Amino acid sequence: MTNEKQITNRIIVVASFMLIFAIGVGYKLFEIQVVEGEKYRDLSEKRIFKNFEIPANRGNLYDSNGHLLATSVPEYDIRFDAVTVSEENFNKNLRPLAKALGKLFNRPASHYINKLKEARNTKNRYYLVARGVSYTQYVQLREFPMFNLGAFKGGFIAEQRTVRELPLGKIGERTVGRGQAGLEGAYNEYLQGKNGRRLKQKIAKGQWKPIGDANELEPQDGLDVYSTIDINMQDVAHHALLRQLEKYEAHHGTVVVMETKTGEIKAMANLARTSLGTYYEKRNYAVWEAQEPGSTYKLMTLVAALEDKVVDTSDVFDTDGGKVLYYDRAVRDSRFGGYGKISVARAFEVSSNTVFSKFITQGYQHNPEKLVNRLSYMGLNDRIGLDIKGEGKPHIPHPDDANWYGTTLPWMSFGYGVTITPLQTLSFYNAIANDGLMVKPRLIKQVKDKDRLVAHYQQPEVRNTICSKETAAKVKKLMENTVKKGTATNIYSKEFSMAGKTGTCLTNYGSNQKEKEYIASFVGYFPTEQPKYSCIVVITKPNRKLGYYGSTVAAPVFKEIAHAIHTDTPITKEFESLEVENKKVKQEFEQYYTTAQKFKTKVPKVIGMPAMDAVALLENLGLRVVLKGTGEVKKQSLEAYTDVKPNQTIYLLTS
Repeated sequence: MTNEKQITNRIIVVASFMLIFAIGVGYKLFEIQVVEGEKYRDLSEKRIFKNFEIPANRGNLYDSNGHLLATSVPEYDIRFDAVTVSEENFNKNLRPLAKALGKLFNRPASHYINKLKEARNTKNRYYLVARGVSYTQYVQLREFPMFNLGAFKGGFIAEQRTVRELPLGKIGERTVGRGQAGLEGAYNEYLQGKNGRRLKQKIAKGQWKPIGDANELEPQDGLDVYSTIDINMQDVAHHALLRQLEKYEAHHGTVVVMETKTGEIKAMANLARTSLGTYYEKRNYAVWEAQEPGSTYKLMTLVAALEDKVVDTSDVFDTDGGKVLYYDRAVRDSRFGGYGKISVARAFEVSSNTVFSKFITQGYQHNPEKLVNRLSYMGLNDRIGLDIKGEGKPHIPHPDDANWYGTTLPWMSFGYGVTITPLQTLSFYNAIANDGLMVKPRLIKQVKDKDRLVAHYQQPEVRNTICSKETAAKVKKLMENTVKKGTATNIYSKEFSMAGKTGTCLTNYGSNQKEKEYIASFVGYFPTEQPKYSCIVVITKPNRKLGYYGSTVAAPVFKEIAHAIHTDTPITKEFESLEVENKKVKQEFEQYYTTAQKFKTKVPKVIGMPAMDAVALLENLGLRVVLKGTGEVKKQSLEAYTDVKPNQTIYLLTS
């Protein structure tokens, strides 16, 4: 009992000390934050020196063949410290500097004389000379009179930042993305690099001036990402979609092309109409927009019914004059009078809503949850899980839902009441082309650190098997016949085989809007014998006076893309460069790039290179470059292939 009492006393003592300590800590925090908070904030404001973060250069983003999709380009803000320059240097170099600035920026020399004098008189240590100048201009500026004396003697201040440029311009802009969107956001962990630090001194008016020319911690460039996108296919898809959107005055549209076996996305185009009638990449509709698909969903319900053995493609149903009533609502076929008695196979080919509503209702009316479970099992109620952010959520109604009605089941059979994104639809069709094996769509091939391979994404990621090979073979034949003798005969070609399904969906049937609006779509694969690519085209809200059926609005885009990408004859429509090719410039760049990849710690041989390329290459190695003249480099002071040393200077002499 005595031991227990001693232990209890000890616990009380320890707990008391801990309580007192906690109270003390709490009081000190209160004192620092509330009582002395203003004091510490004042001290923070009075700090003279401070480290600022220097953003790292983002890695380059390439297509599957090594063509640039996005790259970082340096820009500079040039400022002038009018205080640090001696009176002698200022008076001696003022007019030559003003003259050089005027010539470069196309302004009178007198403008810069007045501004620089004003900065001198007001003791401005951070006068802005020019904002957002290019690297070439920066190299010129630092050799101008006075500026060539450096930061301390010449008052030259250059602050670098990087901007992201898209060499393809508006083509694939939403796919490439900016910030957290698109490929840029999806693979930011590779592209972003590690930021550096630079020490700056606080000067007047809350401004901070860099101390010296060097950074405290150099930023580390991001890694290069090679995507699955093919710019030739992207160009074909973009322009095929654009022409059709303009022709039918549609609100927006999307196209995706995917490699069947691997799931690699080769092209993804998204265009929306402006108030002026032009088109631009507003949103990634292929990934984001989950909406009712219409008749392209008939493939899903047919595969489910075949797998559950509630119907066979040879079963015959009467279309009942093209109209079947379910309670107070009618299901209609697009063909007036219907198709008479036809098989399920033929119903798919001609896209009969009445037949689909009949066999789905008869097969699942006593157990509708069985259909929902089958569709969910096939992955139609789940996101794909793309690296790109913003993927839409598909939805399949469930019998337990409050808004499940007697008409829900028959309407689901032909794609109403369900929602799905274009890419999710394409993923299902692609699985059929793969004999039932669904692979996850992919947008990345590999990651490199310059020429060193960091990661390689080669093997396709299998999501699940959606159906048996027997079922896949049946519906593949039906999709082939849809093009040969069904709703898509207008794109049939004897020279080239395609398979797929049309879709025409009314979008505003629940509203009071008098003018009907439609979604036209076509999805399939090519060639039919050994499918290499799958493709979906969705065109939303075309001008119904000009056309709105999937066969006439969407299918021709599919055909144009298929023929341009994969025909037995050579592709004649090659990707057109956005710039005129200059062979000399191309040769110089290739020389620069090859040298840059080869030399990491050694002094490269830059004799024969353009001066600007040589300066950029050498400075990236940490060398200080003194350049005399312009044109090609004729002599270099440091011998090639020797080790690069810290703070080393190299002199270049040009022709």
